[in-house]
Amino acid sequence: MTTRTQLQPAIQWGTAERFRSADTARLVSAALLTALVLFALIGPLVWREYSGQDLSQFLQPPSPIEPLGHDHLGRSVLARLAHATRLSLGLAALCVATAAIAGISLGLLAAWRRGWLDQALLGISEVFLALPALLIVLIFAALASGQLWTIYLGIALAQWVEYFRVVRARSVSILASPAVEAATMLRLGPVHIVRRHLLPELAPVLLSMATLGLVTAVLAMSTLSYVGVGLKPPTAELGLLITEALPYYHEAPWMVLAPVAVLLLLLVGLLGLRSQEDRR
Repeated sequence: MTTRTQLQPAIQWGTAERFRSADTARLVSAALLTALVLFALIGPLVWREYSGQDLSQFLQPPSPIEPLGHDHLGRSVLARLAHATRLSLGLAALCVATAAIAGISLGLLAAWRRGWLDQALLGISEVFLALPALLIVLIFAALASGQLWTIYLGIALAQWVEYFRVVRARSVSILASPAVEAATMLRLGPVHIVRRHLLPELAPVLLSMATLGLVTAVLAMSTLSYVGVGLKPPTAELGLLITEALPYYHEAPWMVLAPVAVLLLLLVGLLGLRSQEDRR
């Protein structure tokens, strides 16, 4: 009969294998994101011109000089892809930062003050929660014909409520803990309580939410451009690049595959990091 002592080496080996596979997945995800960020930062500096048209280069295939060829207006596909990646990543990061700052601040305020302020903020959050996130973004994008600031504002408004509700719910239980009560009796102040008690507990879940928020923001921008209510030409944006390239898929499939590949790599990298964060 197999004893626990005999099974222990196999259990330890299986645990070590899981840790190694998790480390490998984390490294792959980090490498993908690093490569995309470098492409977004350096690419536009190397390929500055992304909107200049040259109809003599109509659907020119990839070459050593232009690895992704030219589009239907003779523009460099690689240059447009670099600028589109920078725009999508930059705007997504700005949306997530704005939503996180607003949601975390209001969540902490509601948990700390409670009373009528807590109920009022909860009521506002429930209104936003009742509306689909994409519908909020669509409304703002449609009101101003897809201008950049409306898309930014719409995505940020759609995401802040998640941070608010999570931070409020967790902060209420943390603030009622004996450790926080002792810190309050010792008059250590709100800064000490937030720094030593709230942030260490909230940081892991907030990091996971921010990673998912980046994914959601990038997909929302691409979806809006794809359906025609997002950013307008000649702006270089991943969803818009796909929309412009679809009519020429049979003649120039690289035009569609390039932005799709960037989107897939970005989503795989971000979701890969998030899955590792959730295991901690």
